[in-house]
Amino acid sequence: MDKFLFLYSPSTSAGVMDLQYFLCWRIAPLFLLMPCGLHCMSVHILNEEPVYVIPGSSLDLKAQIKRGHLEDISTITWEHEPETGFNIERVTLATCSGRSLKCAGTRPNVRVSTEQQETTLQINGYTTADSGVYSLTVTDRQGANTSTQCIVREYEAVHHVSVSINVSHSLLVCTEAWGTDPRFSWRHESADITKAVGKVSNNGTILIITISPLCGHFTCIVSNKLGHSSATYTAAPCETENRSATAAVVCLLLLLSLGGVLAFLLWRRYRHNNRGERLHEHLDDTI
Repeated sequence: MDKFLFLYSPSTSAGVMDLQYFLCWRIAPLFLLMPCGLHCMSVHILNEEPVYVIPGSSLDLKAQIKRGHLEDISTITWEHEPETGFNIERVTLATCSGRSLKCAGTRPNVRVSTEQQETTLQINGYTTADSGVYSLTVTDRQGANTSTQCIVREYEAVHHVSVSINVSHSLLVCTEAWGTDPRFSWRHESADITKAVGKVSNNGTILIITISPLCGHFTCIVSNKLGHSSATYTAAPCETENRSATAAVVCLLLLLSLGGVLAFLLWRRYRHNNRGERLHEHLDDTI
């Protein structure tokens, strides 16, 4: 009787309930994870977004497909649509189907390959019309779709470089209109920027001026894979330039003066010698 009461005592019943509560919260997540491990599929385009492509070159998009142990892929579809605009229409570029996932493009310059858990879309002779949103959809045997997208844009040259000054903060600011991946660099009087002249910001667009007074030519050069363009801010001529010019003029005048004096001395000596020879000849004739 004592054992019976002990087994069904309130404290023991509470302990059993606590144990059940603990096991429930420990085991429940396992049941939630099991279906995904067997059935969930994920698709991811490996290219860093957005993708910039130079016209005339090749666009290559590579994607990774992760599937569960109980899933088989039925079809792989690549599609394209404009990034902006009205009446946007999505166009199928290529489809891979069948057990071997044989791929076929809808245009001659479109190719798709599938290897193990990767698929690659290639478009040769990229044009501006090929810019936009690219979608990849993977369909399993049960008809469930898993999709991902990637934005592709045209790689553009550098345009309209300009340099402006902020006098109150002693700054020169370089701007560029719409070039892709612009890189900025500065030069002062056709030479690299030194600490005595200024300091360039991390992104290269701002030159913090340390030279005083502000003088000379400051040139901002913006470049990318398609070329470069530049703009120049011109301040008052630096004193060093005036001093150099003055020194050059002084040296030239000194050289001319010395040359003149030397020529005069040579001419005087020649005249004196010539006069002595004439006098000697005159005396000989008289004798």
